[in-house]
Amino acid sequence: MPLTPIKIIISASAGSVASAGDNHKIRERLATIFDANEIYADVSVARSGAEVTQLAQDAARGPYKVMVAAGGDGTVNSVAAAAVDGGKILGVLPLGTLNHFARDLNIPSGLEAAAQTIVAGHTTDVDVAEVNNRIFLNNSSLGLYPTIVRERQKRERLGFRKWPAFFWATIQALRRYPFLDVQLRVNGELLDRLTPFVFVGNNEYAMDLFNIGLRDRLDRGVLSIYITHRASRLKLIGLALRAVTGRLRDDKDFLELYSTEVKILTGRKRLRVAFDGEVDLMKTPLHYRVRPGALRVIVPNSVAD
Repeated sequence: MPLTPIKIIISASAGSVASAGDNHKIRERLATIFDANEIYADVSVARSGAEVTQLAQDAARGPYKVMVAAGGDGTVNSVAAAAVDGGKILGVLPLGTLNHFARDLNIPSGLEAAAQTIVAGHTTDVDVAEVNNRIFLNNSSLGLYPTIVRERQKRERLGFRKWPAFFWATIQALRRYPFLDVQLRVNGELLDRLTPFVFVGNNEYAMDLFNIGLRDRLDRGVLSIYITHRASRLKLIGLALRAVTGRLRDDKDFLELYSTEVKILTGRKRLRVAFDGEVDLMKTPLHYRVRPGALRVIVPNSVAD
C-alpha cells in the first residue's frame, strides 16, 4: 500500500531531540530517508504538548495516509488519539526518554532504523484503552503516581533535569502518601478499597523478574487492573521489591484483575489521572474500557499481521 503522503510531528521537548539541540538536523535526516524512497513527508516541529495535539488534529482531517509521532509516549498518545478518530495509520519514531509503546511493538529506537520501518510499511492492528473517552496506549493510574508526575513537572519547571526531578518528586509524594477510597465495578462485582494506587493497563503487563513492565501482546482486547489494599510506606517498598524479584502476584494485598471495562467511583468530584506519562484532572466516576483493534500501527515485519 502506498504510504505517501505522510505527516511527521516532532516534539521539540522529546529527550533525543532536546539533547541533540538541533531539530533541523533531525528534519534533514528524515527528509533524506523518505525522499530516497519517494515518500512525501510533511514535517512539523511542536514546541509544546498543546501544539502536538493541534497539529495531530489538523493532520487527521488532512490528506495524509500515515501520521508519525516523533517523541516519547506522551507525543505518541496525542497523535494516536487523532489517528484513531481520523482513521489514519500511526507511525512511531521513538525519540523520547521513555518509549514504552514502541518497545512493546519492537520498533527500533534508532532514528534511521525506525524511519526505515515506516518506509517498509508493515502494519498491525492494536487495542487502545480509554478513560471517559480519553485514549491511552499504555496505562493509566490514580493515587500515588499522578502525584509524583505533578511534583516532577513542578521541579522540571524550576530547572531540575528529568530523573533528579522524578527522584525528589517520589520522596515528596511518599511523605504525603495519599490514599484513595474507591469502589471498582468490574466483572459484575463491586470492590471497596482504600489504596495508595490503582493501575489500569491496556492489555496485560508482565510481572516476572526479567520482563516486569513489558507487554507481549497489544491485541488481546483486555484491560489489566492492579490494585493494592491499604499499605504502609514500608509495605509499599516491600511490594516494589516483590515486583523486582518477580513475586508480586504472591502478595496477599496485591489484586490483579482482567476485564473489558471497569468503572471507578469515589466521593471526590474530580481526580488527578495519569495516562501515558501525562496528568489531567478528570470528573468522576471514571469509566475505563478497551477498544479492540482500534488503531493500525506501522511495525517491523516480524510483528506485522
